[in-house]
Amino acid sequence: MELTALGLVVLGVLLAEPVSRSLALARWPARDPVGALLVWQAVGLAGGLSLLGAGLVYALAPLGQNLIPAVGGLVRSIGGGTLLVDLGAPHLIALVVTVLLGARLLLVLISVTVRTLRARRRHRDLLDVLATPWPAAPGTRVLDHPIPVAYCLPGRSSRLVVSAGVLERLAPDGVRAVLAHERAHLTERHDLVVLPFVAWGATAPFVRGMVCAQLAVAALIEMRADDVAAGCSAQRELAGALRTVGGSAPSAALSSFTSAVDARIARIAAPPAPLSPLVRVGIRLGAVALVAVPTVLLLQF
Repeated sequence: MELTALGLVVLGVLLAEPVSRSLALARWPARDPVGALLVWQAVGLAGGLSLLGAGLVYALAPLGQNLIPAVGGLVRSIGGGTLLVDLGAPHLIALVVTVLLGARLLLVLISVTVRTLRARRRHRDLLDVLATPWPAAPGTRVLDHPIPVAYCLPGRSSRLVVSAGVLERLAPDGVRAVLAHERAHLTERHDLVVLPFVAWGATAPFVRGMVCAQLAVAALIEMRADDVAAGCSAQRELAGALRTVGGSAPSAALSSFTSAVDARIARIAAPPAPLSPLVRVGIRLGAVALVAVPTVLLLQF
């Protein structure tokens, strides 16, 4: 049991720090943003399972040879009031710490989600009053503001917003590129991809790897949206839109045109060669395997 717990701790620490830092600095994600996003999600999930699972494995080791009997023994010990006797002080402390860490992560995730949903609802209500539906682009609202701004509010009642400045300064092809970019965020629910990394970063801001993960994921969803927009508009028009649209968006929104603009324009102007199909499949299988390792260890400890 102790070896399994130690192995999970090592795996979790590796994923949280050196692996996350190395992945954030790697160049291949720009050639396959979708695969890289899957790998990042696997890193986050496997890291969380490993670190929390290590405490659980060590804490429940006296109660059973694998997870299900150990959990059953835990329930019986709690019901009989013999938890301290059955576990012993070190294992009980490990159980309490693990539960507290898991509870903190869950509470931070819930808190971030609730704050984000409330901010989006408030902003959506304002848009319904201040912005005008645009018949030429169903689902899009135009904000009467001279500064060129474009963003989207994800969710079941999503909103895609452009300012009057965007329509005035961009040609129709440029506007279509902006709309395609924002629709990619909405269609692929990039807000749900980003949210767990925001929560993990808020849970342990002192872990540099988690901060790197949050920044890398934010950049990758922009790359992905760029690729979708580039598929239905000219590269010149998309690059021009990036140069033009630079106003700040509300914090609850996803804005495609406010971060790392120079690097994104360079990537659009000279797209990196895509990875081979075999490598792309290998990346996706690797992401699945990464999550499977701590899962199997937890179920068979």
